[in-house]
Amino acid sequence: MAARKTTRASPIEERAPKIIERLSAAYPDAHVALEFSNALECLVATILSAQCTDERVNMVTKDLFAKYRTPQDYLRVPESELAADIRPTGFFNQKTKSIRGACARIVEAYRGTVPDTMEDILTLPGVARKTANIVLGNAYDVVEGVAVDTHVRRLANRLGFSDQKDPDKIERDLMNAIPKERWFDFTYVLIDHGRNICVARVPRCEDCPVSDLCPSSLV
Repeated sequence: MAARKTTRASPIEERAPKIIERLSAAYPDAHVALEFSNALECLVATILSAQCTDERVNMVTKDLFAKYRTPQDYLRVPESELAADIRPTGFFNQKTKSIRGACARIVEAYRGTVPDTMEDILTLPGVARKTANIVLGNAYDVVEGVAVDTHVRRLANRLGFSDQKDPDKIERDLMNAIPKERWFDFTYVLIDHGRNICVARVPRCEDCPVSDLCPSSLV
């Protein structure tokens, strides 16, 4: 008896392995696009990336990271000065508060070092699970979950990994559908696919390697 063909109508348990395999082959070099050299820089860059392109963040942090090298550096300058330095990333007043709040907590509670556990890093102001997953995975090789940014959220819904809207619930569904050893790298595969093919407005379904497995496909 021939095996049943996996289609876009198949349960996610059947589709997920094929989706993971095909997209991983399409983006073999997927990795974080933010540029940083240590955990603090990774944290700041990730905070700045909210509602901003990674390219613009990298332009800003090139000078920012030369000026601010420690958590204390972000606290020494007037708040208005830091806000001016990060202004091109947008929402700069809120991001300034998040960066300074996180740095104050790092200095007070963690001796000036960005914490390397999910429990501790989530105590930093302005840090939710997305930021925590990005920092832990990239700076410390600690993988506790899947970083759900706007691209991952969109693809999780379109591909049928999750029907949730809340990032934490989407993350839980992705963690159930994706093998743990792939949580970290497949995050960036999804992000690359979201930037290149499965874009927000009009996805290029005709060019998608998993179109036949996608319940949202337009072709």
